[in-house]
Amino acid sequence: QVQLVESGGGLVQAGGSLRLSCAASGTIFSIYIMAWYRQAPGKQREFAATITSTGRINYADSVKGRFTISRDNAKNTVYLQMNSLKPEDTAVYYCYANYERTDYWGRGTQVTVSS
Repeated sequence: QVQLVESGGGLVQAGGSLRLSCAASGTIFSIYIMAWYRQAPGKQREFAATITSTGRINYADSVKGRFTISRDNAKNTVYLQMNSLKPEDTAVYYCYANYERTDYWGRGTQVTVSS
């Protein structure tokens, strides 16, 4: 019912910046929660940042102060501005959304931070 498509991943040098986007389709109504998770090879998927339809935001300690999550409710799109990137930020970043009490996940976009 809801499809999530991430974009904006790529290769960046340590200390650089990258902006991820996730567009949700299949609904014209507001999605309550949209979020970003990430998963490095051989590791469990971990929470990065969430934002509600009313603008309430939460960050993981590992990204707090460096990443900024935002959303455009009219477009059902969520963004993740990543600054001061570190090699340990290297992971596949997944978009998440909850719509009508159902979880949806994007396919993921690769972010690689080189030293």
